[in-house]
Amino acid sequence: MAQSKILLDSNSYFRLAKSIHPLLDVVFGDDNYCLYVLEELDDEFSRSRRLRDQFSWVADPEYASNRKKRLTLSRKERREIDQTIEYLTQNKMENLLGVSPVDIQCLAYGHVLGIPVVTDDGDMLDLANAFGIYAIKTLHLMEWMLSCGHIDMTKVHQVVGYWAYIGDKPGNFRADYQEIFGEDPPA
Repeated sequence: MAQSKILLDSNSYFRLAKSIHPLLDVVFGDDNYCLYVLEELDDEFSRSRRLRDQFSWVADPEYASNRKKRLTLSRKERREIDQTIEYLTQNKMENLLGVSPVDIQCLAYGHVLGIPVVTDDGDMLDLANAFGIYAIKTLHLMEWMLSCGHIDMTKVHQVVGYWAYIGDKPGNFRADYQEIFGEDPPA
């Protein structure tokens, strides 16, 4: 059975990869889910002192190696992605949305390839919604992973504990966590 690809934006990758490793290029569930990131994540990471300081582990060889597998594109898909980037960028500017070029590219991949994009960025979710791009939050991805038996609730607690420790909880975290997992998040 073919993979059901899921594309993580940078913030979702940074929130998950430390606690769930290897995170990428691991097939899970009956639908053969497999997580990917864009190669531009590495460029974004290397350009940002804040990201390098907060997520220094990303540069470790074991994590860099796990990010090597990439989504493959045909020439037609590449052209469609480039066109979609133009439309998304125009909409972003018209609506004054704070969506980075890498995030725009991530949404364009999701749109053209018809795959879910995982993000916790509110403006990115709004832009995805405006264009009918299937986007979910990181907590929803963890719910999928839990339902597939890929992770357990102990791992969910560990992941959100890490978020609390580094001070990087997604917006609307508490309400989303309670809705998805039916309990209060761990203290």
